[in-house]
Amino acid sequence: MNKIAILIPTYNEAVSIVELLSKLTIFRTNSQYQFDLVVIDDNSPDQTADIVENLRIPWVHVLRRPNKSGIGPAYRAGFSKVLADPQYTHIATMDADGSHRVEDLPAMFAAISSSNALILGTRWMPGGCVVNWPKSRQLLSKTGTRYAKVALGIDLNDLTGGFRIYSAELLNSLKLKDMDATGYCFQIEMAMAADAAGAGSIQVPITFIERIAGESKMSLGIAIEAFGYVTKLGIGRAITGIYRR
Repeated sequence: MNKIAILIPTYNEAVSIVELLSKLTIFRTNSQYQFDLVVIDDNSPDQTADIVENLRIPWVHVLRRPNKSGIGPAYRAGFSKVLADPQYTHIATMDADGSHRVEDLPAMFAAISSSNALILGTRWMPGGCVVNWPKSRQLLSKTGTRYAKVALGIDLNDLTGGFRIYSAELLNSLKLKDMDATGYCFQIEMAMAADAAGAGSIQVPITFIERIAGESKMSLGIAIEAFGYVTKLGIGRAITGIYRR
């Protein structure tokens, strides 16, 4: 049976992480799937890491990092930790703020097979949807996704989505130490690397719920960074025909 490690990066998620862990505990108790959880905390001032550790949940571990340096470095640190343990066959990634629903995990886990396919929880496909987003933000996200698909030549409907499952075999085949994307470009970088490695993909429709409490990590600077990053990669791929960082 597959053993899954779920990675959840946190920064000032003291309230939302407790609610998420409660839902994950119920799901784990009643589920056929085996999984552990690693909370990757970037030295949150609100003591997120301490709160998680004080819950003393045996299958939940905390990876403490010295400072906030972006979602990319956090996930790469998490990958390094769990890939060192051969019991994990797959590594899932999800947000701490409740935008990625525990209710969608069964469908995500059910998509796991013996292949190296990258499994993506996808908002912009039949059966997927977004809750609490204004029309303007939905349009921006859809437009950005279409641009990335064309520029990068990858037929995925949610390249910046962070609700994913990677096989340990796939991650071990990638040059993770050479990657350097920090913000949401990390998700694009990983999709590009998986595509270049010949991994297939499975898109699973999800319901994405925008947080109603706490502070969103999205900013105009992050959006501009992602646009520039996609453009650079797209030009490189058009010239060489292959993925180049």
